Amino acid sequence: MTRKDKTILRALAGESLPTPPIWMMRQAGRYLPEYKATRAEAGDFLSLCYNPDLAAEVTFQPIRRYGFDAAILFADILLVPQALGLDLWFVTGEGPRLSTITTGAELAALKPAEAVHETLNPIYETVKILSKGLPEETTLIGFAGAPWTVATYMVAGRGTPDQGPAHALKYTDRRTFEGLIERVTEATVLYLSEQVKAGAEVVKLFDSWAGSLQGQDFEDFSLAPMRRITAELKALHPGLPVIAFPRGAGERFADAHAAIGADCIALDDGVSAAWAAEKVQPGGCVQGNLASSHMVTGGEALVRETREIVEALRGGPHIFNLGHGITPDADPENVQLMIDTVRGT
Repeated sequence: MTRKDKTILRALAGESLPTPPIWMMRQAGRYLPEYKATRAEAGDFLSLCYNPDLAAEVTFQPIRRYGFDAAILFADILLVPQALGLDLWFVTGEGPRLSTITTGAELAALKPAEAVHETLNPIYETVKILSKGLPEETTLIGFAGAPWTVATYMVAGRGTPDQGPAHALKYTDRRTFEGLIERVTEATVLYLSEQVKAGAEVVKLFDSWAGSLQGQDFEDFSLAPMRRITAELKALHPGLPVIAFPRGAGERFADAHAAIGADCIALDDGVSAAWAAEKVQPGGCVQGNLASSHMVTGGEALVRETREIVEALRGGPHIFNLGHGITPDADPENVQLMIDTVRGT
């Protein structure tokens, strides 16, 4: 099989396929018993991220179990701020914690973007292992957090319900906040470019908190950085497909292909597939968008809604996925049911 025959890459190139290719956000994760065993072997989450053999192993696991059409690198969006010099640790049951950037002096103390490779070299080694070890039909996706989402953690030091600290900083000290976005953008281009050099065939930008931005801020801090990253990566790696996920964009998904320059726009479950077919899919490939709660509850509702999404988006390029990442309480059997439904088995 040649690279151009891979179903994900065909969809990203604009081809409408009889059966959409499928992968799943967070497909390597805590819902799988084999993942839990490997994480226990690693000792903690960050040790797992920085151990190329074990990070590759958990990336391989859902491919072995389910035969997804793509594997996505196992890493974390907060490795970039750590590589820029912030302290990063994880609190059991609560999630990540970071030292913070709230002043111009703290911004000035960050490492230059070019320094990120010193910390992130193990991630590139993971990509190399995956590139060599995946089945020939499986596409390898690299990823990073988009600058706005990464910056919200860098300002608050943790995830917050409304990204309030980042919003406050951009109002009270816009120069510092713009400088932070600039540094993260530069680092993200370098990080993703190195993933591509190591073997990633597609990259995805996760702007998980894009929906909290309104008006010009949505353009300035979500769209513009993703557009720059996309353009610079495509200049460095001609033909590289890019997936962008401005989660929570709502009606603004309609213009996202053109606004970002991405080959594919990933949709959350806040918009209907029928609406997306009319408003988003004419711009290019779309990805999504089954509610991740179906991976917990299963049953006829899962089957029905999966079929509805496949049918609604049948007229254009489509990659089937969830509207957000699978949750730790998901039932692995429901994942198989979703896959069987998409593939008509």
